Amino acid sequence: MRMLQKSNIESIDFNRLYKEQRARSSFQPKSKADWNKKAGDFNSRVFRTPYNEAFISRVVIDPGDTLLDVGCGVGNLSIALAGLLRQVYALDFSTNMLGYLRENMQKEGVTNITPLELSWDDDWSKVPEADIVIASRSMEVDDLAEALGKMHAKARKRVYLTYKCGGSFVDGKTLDVIGRNVEAKPDYIYILNVLYTMGITASLSFIESEGRGSYFADAGEYVESTRWSLGSLNCEEEAHLTAYYESLDKDEKQYLRKPVKWAFIYWEKE
Repeated sequence: MRMLQKSNIESIDFNRLYKEQRARSSFQPKSKADWNKKAGDFNSRVFRTPYNEAFISRVVIDPGDTLLDVGCGVGNLSIALAGLLRQVYALDFSTNMLGYLRENMQKEGVTNITPLELSWDDDWSKVPEADIVIASRSMEVDDLAEALGKMHAKARKRVYLTYKCGGSFVDGKTLDVIGRNVEAKPDYIYILNVLYTMGITASLSFIESEGRGSYFADAGEYVESTRWSLGSLNCEEEAHLTAYYESLDKDEKQYLRKPVKWAFIYWEKE
């Protein structure tokens, strides 16, 4: 009897490699308190963007479908999709994000969204299954295999997620200005490899979002955005960043506005 021998790729623990790179990364996870503080800023600028439109255009919805939005934030995708769905479950661990979601539901007259205050690490046993599960720019998780497994288990039909391409949330010129060497965060390729080891064949495409600089009204916002990404800045670094931003002319500031590329990963339940 002939048997197909295992490939050497099956000996690689991609989830362990992901965890190791994440632990080494200069871009450490944000806490619930961090996201609570950031909620108002997100609520002012995340609706009806080219990124949202690109994401929504790729989601296949059948009549009567339900959806679970993991890391829903203030509801930019949940609210946009709610009119096409029977029911939406909007999951986030930030109390303030869900507070804005409720306000936005009321403003838009949306009544078929159920907010769920939970994190990736919480017990999801009471989270309802849904036909479609999405995670838009919210896959900064400690255990990738566990998070993907939770999404897969809750989906009846399809799963869609996005993850930033490249290992840094801060552009190279900004890092040069402050003289920082950073350890990259895990890139999207880990997701595909972990899914492969889980026996899931996923499809990959790419979409772009507006660059960070699209939101900078002045040097102070540029400095604050850099601090948010890196966790902290000292006084000298702040001074260098302020001087750099103020030295840029209008055309040079366009560099800071260049689009950010996201991996769009999708699979069907079999």
